Amino acid sequence: MTITSLSQLDPNGTYTYADYLRWQFEERVELLRGKIHQMSAPNRRHQTISRKIQHYLSNALWKSPCELYAAPFDVRLTRMRDDKEVTTVVQPDLCVICDRSKLDDRGCNGAPDLIVEILSPGNSRVEKRDKFELYQEAGVLEYWIVSPTEKTIQVWKLNEQGYYIGLPPVVEGDLLSTPIVPNLAVNVTEVFED
Repeated sequence: MTITSLSQLDPNGTYTYADYLRWQFEERVELLRGKIHQMSAPNRRHQTISRKIQHYLSNALWKSPCELYAAPFDVRLTRMRDDKEVTTVVQPDLCVICDRSKLDDRGCNGAPDLIVEILSPGNSRVEKRDKFELYQEAGVLEYWIVSPTEKTIQVWKLNEQGYYIGLPPVVEGDLLSTPIVPNLAVNVTEVFED
């Protein structure tokens, strides 16, 4: 059965990617461990910051084997063949995937190498706790949490034991780099300029 309204779904129900593919409504949602998480529309500041970081990443990835994608772009964090087994589908603001075998016509099937999430009013808990745990478990090598209000970028790197280690916050005046994108040098001051 095709679902055309979010109100047709049980907010306490548990869903899979197979269910998600049948939904045809305008609201943007993610599945976090089978639970529906409705996404808010990003505001102008969020979009400006996303565009600036995307510009830096795009330039640094030119002629690289890695691919950059921006939301809306479905990422099935756990690599599985059967859509009925997938219970987490996220739409990160930005993600970099270096293993092209994870890419298919529906998005990314497996953990990206780098995920960037920009905080918006109302999503801080999801980005800082729920997605943090999901990205760590899935093996996302690096997770950036961008705070427009604090004008900081918190970088989390996955260690050999599979746990995130937080680096000191990156603030205005700093340049942000990562071994995932060797030519990258993000001018953090420019990212947060209005």
